[in-house]
Amino acid sequence: MTKLSHDRYCSEVVRQTELLRSALRGADLTAAVPTCPEWTLAHLLLHLGQAHRYAEGLVRTRTTEFEVPAGVGGPPVPGPGDPALDAGVAAFDAWLAEGAETVAKTLREAGPDSPAWTFGATQTASFWARRMTHETVMHRADAEGTTGVEFAVAQDVAADCVDEWLEIIGSPMAMEYNPKYKELLGPGRTLHLHATDTPPELDAEWFVDFSGERVEWRRAHAKAAVALRGPLTDVLSVFYRRRPADTDRVEIVGDRELLDFWLERTSF
Repeated sequence: MTKLSHDRYCSEVVRQTELLRSALRGADLTAAVPTCPEWTLAHLLLHLGQAHRYAEGLVRTRTTEFEVPAGVGGPPVPGPGDPALDAGVAAFDAWLAEGAETVAKTLREAGPDSPAWTFGATQTASFWARRMTHETVMHRADAEGTTGVEFAVAQDVAADCVDEWLEIIGSPMAMEYNPKYKELLGPGRTLHLHATDTPPELDAEWFVDFSGERVEWRRAHAKAAVALRGPLTDVLSVFYRRRPADTDRVEIVGDRELLDFWLERTSF
């Protein structure tokens, strides 16, 4: 199990944004996002572009203390029947491209070890390169689910996306920030994720143990109270709550209620 290189993360931020932008052609920015019920497509795009700019600012200014996001701006969010919807798509497309290119450039110039505040254990730019990659991947899934484009992602990126999510949920900072994570803990609670379409060298299986005082995990094939099996993209989508667990694309073996219990408490 290894993370992707810093340069690869920088490239993926741009690539994943390009894929998202291609899904916007002809899109209705006022459409509700099924996986983010309180957002329209425009709200989703605004959030992602602002996230890119917030991370870029932290890395560029070598900020090492938390700062409330400010000054990240964005195109106006259109309402139903807005006569400028087509112009809105073009504005968001250009704005997203600029944000992705800028954060990737800043991350490359700073290097992975440049100091930067983060909400994780790693307080360097490398955190934001990885975080912005997977933030973009999963919001691309949201956008494509809204516009009817089939979501797919490279297997090494998908596997690292699962790793990062488990690292976030298991971190003491996340436990303190989100009380629902503490509710996960209890005797006998274990989860196994098993990708069925990956080569052995990717080692795309995870054992998650939340039976003790914290969420612990490792890449491993091990018996658990409940297992989620299927193609890696589908396992990722269910695990990130971008696809319902009752889809016929995955198989659930064991305690289905425990899987639902996990998914209900691990929103991000």
